[in-house]
Amino acid sequence: MRGAKAIVIKFNKETCRPCPVRDQCTSSKTGGRTLSLQPREVQEVLDHARLQQGDEQWRAKYGTRAGIEGTIHQAVAVTGMRRARYLGLQKTHLEHVFSAVALNLIRLDAWWNGHPLDRARVSHLARLDLSLAA
Repeated sequence: MRGAKAIVIKFNKETCRPCPVRDQCTSSKTGGRTLSLQPREVQEVLDHARLQQGDEQWRAKYGTRAGIEGTIHQAVAVTGMRRARYLGLQKTHLEHVFSAVALNLIRLDAWWNGHPLDRARVSHLARLDLSLAA
């Protein structure tokens, strides 16, 4: 946590090495455990925010936000909407309208043909394994 005030507690490796539950505490092979503690006020705010995230109303609100962010990501990935290709407000507006129409057509095509838009996430290692098997 660079730039943030925190209390850092470092355990000596000689203290941690003989511990029977070391693998549950740290993944370090050579050093000891390191804990970073937030100031009390910051930790209380984080705890309160995490408690709210368990609420169903918060999840519904976040689901809406996630849908909007997914739409923005799709618009940027498919049409490159971060930068306008044209100069002038009218041409830029027209480009955005065409981009929105294109996204809607892509979504309609996926819905009509039964192809989900979200890709199944495959790690690089799994993708490599699949390419070697083929």
